[in-house]
Amino acid sequence: MSFTIAMAGKGGTGKTTLAGLLVRYLIEHDMTPVLAVDADSNANLNEVLGLELVSTLGNAREQMKTSVPTGMTKDIYMEIKAEEALVEAKGFDLIAMGQPEGQGCYCAANTILTGILEKLLNNYKYIVIDNEAGMEHMSRLTTNNIDLFLIVTDASRRGVQAARRITELADSLNLVITRKFLIINQYKWGLEKLLKDEFDDFPPDNMATVPVDENIFDFDMSGRPTIELPHDSPALQEVFKIYSNLIPAP
Repeated sequence: MSFTIAMAGKGGTGKTTLAGLLVRYLIEHDMTPVLAVDADSNANLNEVLGLELVSTLGNAREQMKTSVPTGMTKDIYMEIKAEEALVEAKGFDLIAMGQPEGQGCYCAANTILTGILEKLLNNYKYIVIDNEAGMEHMSRLTTNNIDLFLIVTDASRRGVQAARRITELADSLNLVITRKFLIINQYKWGLEKLLKDEFDDFPPDNMATVPVDENIFDFDMSGRPTIELPHDSPALQEVFKIYSNLIPAP
């Protein structure tokens, strides 16, 4: 059985950076193999991980409408395309969902993709899913069983309120979630009353803060993948501490 961690948060909160650091945590603690799933339509988890995307599952779904060779079934075509979309790295693989559907019916393609992803999941001990705030992909993804749901916000009122809405959206999707955990990223001070009002159903041990870290800004501005942050990075040290208390070793 794999352990599935899904991450969500509004844009700009550092959710994807924390997803990348989670992949690094798992690798450095020999908790492999890991499958990283970029379920954000604006795919950029690959940049955090220092990888180049060749294709996405969304591309495969789109191409299936017109490009299946004569004599080849759609199932086989989609399996080939899914393999092409899988980026392999040391200790982990990455696959990106890509853009949501456009016009036309995608029911057959989505059914095939769901089957492919379900088979894929069985090959990994840990699954890290980086979702967009709307989580449209999550409702028809891979698995409805989430072991750990990490909701990421920045240290702002709007961020915390968006995190509350994301939590409620996850509940509305009827996902089976074992544990929810709130991470307040880039934290300086304040928010105690707002957090109590918005997350009164969350016990204190289901929340944690990650400090502001200039290393992340510097890496971003220079185009360096943040998975390579130095070990003395305050944010890296804090998220590793959080992950060690949340994720069981194999």
